[in-house]
Amino acid sequence: MILFPAIDLKNGQAVRLYKGDFSTAHQVAADPLAVARDFYAAGARHIHMVDLDGARSGARRNGAIVQAVAEQSGLKVELGGGIRTMSDLEEVFALGVWRCVIGSAAVSHPEFVAEAAARYGDRVAVGIDAMDGIVKTAGWEQSTGLNYLELAKSMETIGVKTIIFTDIATDGMLSGPSFERLAALREAVGCQITASGGVSSNQDLSRLHAMGLYGAIIGKAYYAGTVDLPLAVKEVGAQC
Repeated sequence: MILFPAIDLKNGQAVRLYKGDFSTAHQVAADPLAVARDFYAAGARHIHMVDLDGARSGARRNGAIVQAVAEQSGLKVELGGGIRTMSDLEEVFALGVWRCVIGSAAVSHPEFVAEAAARYGDRVAVGIDAMDGIVKTAGWEQSTGLNYLELAKSMETIGVKTIIFTDIATDGMLSGPSFERLAALREAVGCQITASGGVSSNQDLSRLHAMGLYGAIIGKAYYAGTVDLPLAVKEVGAQC
């Protein structure tokens, strides 16, 4: 299983939120690049980054930091936030990003997702974020009324290979991932599934690994010191 330690960016700072609430944003590190290098030193080879400014407004403001991490950390950068057009994808890939995550546009413009998947294959993932099983978009501020499993099935149908699922109720809460919803998603589609939200311990990561998931995102648990990243790398296997 691939481990994706995470950095969320807002106004050039590395921050964390509780349940996606922008009013709870608080800085967790002074230097995002230094944090990324720490991830690499711990054995990670991938990083999940979110441009929160882009996710909320569509205006990405943290490109310089993303590029620095892509070029100087040794990590493969997976980036989401405000990627809504083919030109957005091209701009982000030009920063050295390895994989882009399409969120809100998967609901509003599925034809864009289909085109992106056809052109870039596994370098494109779809992020599905849900509260009580209902998909939310625009930085988790708008409810769509769509069930997360139905959206996942429709994304698989148009060629998406990787889905990142976030249960908003668990995000930033150190309460454990939404194992039941992840299991249902694993059963519903054949895509690679990455778990996001709620990871609180190495035991959580071991359980996700045992479920056969492709990846797991580690956010607050790293900064709070409740996940031992080097140990997790040893337990879940090669990160190439």
